[in-house]
Amino acid sequence: MRDITLGQFVAGNSFVHKLDPRTKILIMILYIVMTFLVKRIYFFVIPFVYLLAELFLSKISVKYIGRSLKPVRFLLIFMFLLNLFFSRSETETVLWDLGFWKLTLEAIVQSCFLAIRIILLVAGASMLTLTTSPIALTDGIERILTPLKLLHFPAHELAMMMTIALRFIPTLMDESEKIKNAQMARGADFESGNIIRRVKSMIPILIPLFVSSFRKADELATAMESRCYHGGEGRTRMHQLHFTRSDLLAIAATLAIVGILVVLLVVFK
Repeated sequence: MRDITLGQFVAGNSFVHKLDPRTKILIMILYIVMTFLVKRIYFFVIPFVYLLAELFLSKISVKYIGRSLKPVRFLLIFMFLLNLFFSRSETETVLWDLGFWKLTLEAIVQSCFLAIRIILLVAGASMLTLTTSPIALTDGIERILTPLKLLHFPAHELAMMMTIALRFIPTLMDESEKIKNAQMARGADFESGNIIRRVKSMIPILIPLFVSSFRKADELATAMESRCYHGGEGRTRMHQLHFTRSDLLAIAATLAIVGILVVLLVVFK
């Protein structure tokens, strides 16, 4: 649980940290598009190199990316095996035939393809939250959604809810770890037994966690009300968002990489 990095912010003074939050959100969207544009496994080298460059420029330790992948390792294994058993293609190169099931080269490639895509997406999302503070992320999302206010869309409220949800992920994980340790000190066993028994053993963790979550939500609402918070109307900001040359350079470089990927996909389709 303590390995979950989504929602955590690592303070820094790097090139990526200094970028406008709107720029980083836009880059994240372009990165997702880049990842989903890939149709062949060897083209994943482009988003992978882009992620490494972003990691280098942000001066974020690689261990944070490794920790962000740990919570999804079981999902990766499940999807890998699922595609390994059920993936089919028009041309199949059979490597192992058991009669009722065939292991094909195409199934292995497809399984690796989906696993790499998930890894890149999770790592990219972690980079956004690791290099952007919750306040800056809220302001960035709100400014991006500002044109929708003409349609009476609650841009500020939505941005605030998304940021609070992200910020509470590590908080709830720490709380669940404390509850688990407290239950283990009282003799609770979460490791032994079959899968059904292990699921039942999580009830002493889930119930206090839900109670704690509602209590924290109520405390947060009371704190916001005591500070006269009433939404985005008339709200001022200490730090105003401004695009700089670095933001334009980052967006231009990302668009250029997406363009190169599109050209390669057209040429080598």
